[in-house]
Order: sequence, then C-alpha cells, then structure tokens
Amino acid sequence: MSLKLEKLKLLCLIQVCLTNKLYVYLHKIIRMAKRILTPKTRNSGTMTESAFWSFIRSGLRQKSRWWKPISECKTKAKRIYKGPLKRQKFEYQCNQCKDWFPDKKINIDHIVPAGTLTCAQDLPGFVERLFCEVDNLQCLCTDCHDIKTQLENGRRKRNRKNLNK
Repeated sequence: MSLKLEKLKLLCLIQVCLTNKLYVYLHKIIRMAKRILTPKTRNSGTMTESAFWSFIRSGLRQKSRWWKPISECKTKAKRIYKGPLKRQKFEYQCNQCKDWFPDKKINIDHIVPAGTLTCAQDLPGFVERLFCEVDNLQCLCTDCHDIKTQLENGRRKRNRKNLNK
C-alpha cells in the first residue's frame, strides 16, 4: 500500500472520529500514524531503530547486575544491623548523605554515568562505562540516587538542545 493511500485513509478516519465524536478511536489513529511514519528496519521489519537500541541497552544492563565490582561496592558500604527488625541482617551507608539504609532502599550508582546507547558508535563507550571497576561505583540511597539521576538527565537534555542549535 502506498504512503499516500495510507495517509488518505488516516485523514478519513480522523474526519469520521471528529464528526461522530468518537474520541476513543482518536488515540488509536494517532498510534497508527506514528507506525506509518517510523520505519521498522530491524528484526525482520518488526522493530524501529529506537526499539532495537532499547532492547540492546536493556540486555546489557540486565547482565551488568551480576558484575563482581557491584557486589564489592555493596560489601564496602555494609555493616551488621543492630536494630529491632529481626529479619534485617545488614544495612548500607549512602555515600552522599552518610545515613544507613536497608538493602531495598539502596542503589549502586555509576559515578561517571554509563550514558545512552542510540547507535553502534555509542556501543564501545557505553559498555566500557557500564562494566566499570569499583572506583567508578558508589552506594546511594534511593532519594540521593533519584536526585543525582534527575540532575544528570537535565544536563543531558540541555547538552542535546545546545548541539541542535
């Protein structure tokens, strides 16, 4: 089917939705329009470039959880818990605020961010930063980690805007 014919069908569907006030279908049409505009070039025509690199990034991050320096970093920040909770055996010190937290409330963070993975040229640097040694890792509580991540994301967005100008 040609692109012009698909766009014509799309316009007809939008007109029907607006005249009949069937706003429920409008969302479905917008998704359909995005599918038409974004070519699926990967995985036998089933994945966009963005979805492909997201898939690769997710797989690498999943495997990085078993990287030995991560457990070493966690061990360095660990002490035996002496509080009233009998099930909690250890607690970990946040590198930023210096408070102690249970295992569920800490994250192992890259001091130098692993960054993004959007193309093949990014792959070597991303892997090098993701699978780093203990000197580039720190133990942070969830609150400190969220603040640091928001700052890094804001910095990355500003840099991207400056590059596009």
